[in-house]
Amino acid sequence: MYALFKSLPGANDPAQRRQFTLYLAQRMGPAIHALMLVSVFAYLLATAGHAFISVSPIPLLLRLAPALPLFLLAATARREKRPLPLSLLALSCVLLLEIGINLNGVAPMTGPRLVMPGLLLPVATSVIWIGRWDFLVAMALCAFGPLPLLLGAVDGAPVFQYAIYMTIALSVAVVLRAFMTRTLFEQFRLEQQLRAQANTDNLTGLLLRNRFLELARLALDDCRGQRKPTCLLYLDADRFKQINDDHGHAIGDAVLVALATCLRTQLRGTDLIARMGGEEFAVLLPGLDLAQAAIRAEQLRLSMHAVQRPDGPLTISLGIAEYQPVDDGIEALLARADKAMRQAKKGGRDRVVIDNTTC
Repeated sequence: MYALFKSLPGANDPAQRRQFTLYLAQRMGPAIHALMLVSVFAYLLATAGHAFISVSPIPLLLRLAPALPLFLLAATARREKRPLPLSLLALSCVLLLEIGINLNGVAPMTGPRLVMPGLLLPVATSVIWIGRWDFLVAMALCAFGPLPLLLGAVDGAPVFQYAIYMTIALSVAVVLRAFMTRTLFEQFRLEQQLRAQANTDNLTGLLLRNRFLELARLALDDCRGQRKPTCLLYLDADRFKQINDDHGHAIGDAVLVALATCLRTQLRGTDLIARMGGEEFAVLLPGLDLAQAAIRAEQLRLSMHAVQRPDGPLTISLGIAEYQPVDDGIEALLARADKAMRQAKKGGRDRVVIDNTTC
């Protein structure tokens, strides 16, 4: 059944699987909490009902004891959003329920009626497990948890009946789990695509201005906390309007795509790259000081010469500004880098200008 999940595009990508695990934890957290609360009330109701219809050698208070840790687990799960703790809490809940089933099953009754609540657990919990490992552990707990009640039977009939019923329950749980996982993964990929469309430029695939500003603020806060330098490059394709006027917008778009591709290949994975509008682009360089950023900017300027436009090599003008503690934020940093870029334009284009002022 897990082949249904593996056949989806991106399902075997480790990075995407990690993101999907976090996504499941966020989405399944409320369901896990709700089912754990239901298990508390169901256990109390089942224990009380069992006390009315049978006599047990185990005191009622002892049989009710698992209800308290079950409630504490449910209360803890309400605030938990991390995948591993959520899985451990849910598995602990199943374990306590199996202990409770054994405590309540010690009575002068025979047959599979003793373990009927245990047959519900695989199906009831099949859709809440975040990973494969916790699903398998949970199914093993469900399958083997009630066995202490059955092994003391005079003949093998109860064990045989239980094995048939549990096999059916586990089969249904596997089917539900496989199809639910596939459905959730498809929803996860769709949400990723919609989020990417909302945050990235359709032509170049780079960040849009608003998303860039949002991520840049977070990056600046992080660098400020770690006392790391940060620089910003603001660049513009020289005489780009002439391409559109003389050769058409399709050629101009192709040049922009090539420019964006060159930016991605020349920069680090931690750098933020955005199309700010038209032929203007911004690059945030966390961890680089002014001298290092100037070297990177010069490398970018030279690499753009490999991009051919109809009338010759592509050239860009770049402005560099270093973040200062007195800056108002990313907007002030952008304004200084933009000003330096315009100075590069006025100075003859195809050059790098460094802004050495502070706000």
